[in-house]
Amino acid sequence: MSTELTSPPQPPELIRESLIPALPDDLAVHCIALLPRAAHPSLALVSRAFHALLCRHPEPLLAARRALRLSDAHILLSLRPPSSASLLFFLLLPHPGWPPLPLPSPPVPVSPSSSVATDGRRLFLVGGSVAGVPSASLQILDPRARSWSIGPRLSSTREFAAAVAHSGVLFVAGGCVPSSPFWAEALDLSTPNAKWKTVASPVHLREKWMHGCALLAGKVLAVADRGGLAYDPAAPHAEAWAPVSPVLDMGWKGRAAVVEGILYSYDYLGQVKGYDPDIDSWSTVEGLERELPRFLCGATLANVGGLLYLIWEGKWKGKGKGKGKEELRSMVVIEWAGIEVTRAEEGRIRGKVASRDTVLFPDVPRGSTITHCIALDL
Repeated sequence: MSTELTSPPQPPELIRESLIPALPDDLAVHCIALLPRAAHPSLALVSRAFHALLCRHPEPLLAARRALRLSDAHILLSLRPPSSASLLFFLLLPHPGWPPLPLPSPPVPVSPSSSVATDGRRLFLVGGSVAGVPSASLQILDPRARSWSIGPRLSSTREFAAAVAHSGVLFVAGGCVPSSPFWAEALDLSTPNAKWKTVASPVHLREKWMHGCALLAGKVLAVADRGGLAYDPAAPHAEAWAPVSPVLDMGWKGRAAVVEGILYSYDYLGQVKGYDPDIDSWSTVEGLERELPRFLCGATLANVGGLLYLIWEGKWKGKGKGKGKEELRSMVVIEWAGIEVTRAEEGRIRGKVASRDTVLFPDVPRGSTITHCIALDL
């Protein structure tokens, strides 16, 4: 009786080449998970298997790091291609040499008028428009699993709303007509199958569109073109809402980030400034004049592991000719700088660039622009 020989099943692409010789791949992944994420760009050059694990199929590594309770601050970035309303999402490790990690697109392809918030480990994509029509969608991204889910629909369709996650609650305001009874609402993130609940707000303080929001000293701050609002969820109902300080309102233009109790933004002259709520004053961050460009537009800010990160759309600065150079010139270029900010005497703020890098996005059409930028831990 003859026995037909059959070849063993092919292993997944990740382990066709051993990660570490003489070690099972599950044990090798465990060992690699113990290393700091800052070492991953160098490790990705070791072999094709390392590159696949670190850059193409990181799910086993992320699961191992989650089991070991290890995490690092990351930057989650969304870009809008010039000929598409759909957004492209990427993860950046804020260390030089780390390539962008593509993430899946959201199931509902909302426009850049959507808002984002994070509870530190998940991204909440709120509202936006679909084919020019405002949406009431809530989409939730789990970057560790690289998957999206659909959350409970908002009570009102929204564009350019303020959105902040704080103390287990997702808070949303604005982005709809001021007369809407659901102008502000909140969702309990700790309760399964929770529904949105209306947050009462005075009609005379409502704005339609919000161009910036942040959490400062336990209060949700939201700014519009003609005034800003502060909401204190811990205050009595009659005192929960109030206008922000005129000094804060005049100095906050667009995107902002809070680092160690100071809110940072940049003005129309491209200077990075910090607002100290204790003294109700803005101060220019000193020491950055020669190290960074003027951020007149196209830049955003984020608190990444206690550092102030500035991320902006750059330009290819390479020289030479040839097909390779032309391909590089057609790529999207994003630059970032991590800044150590410290308070000095008399309310002054000093900044020092701790790290800086240029990141190329080879599969993103040239002319794409930054839409969202937010920090989370992975």
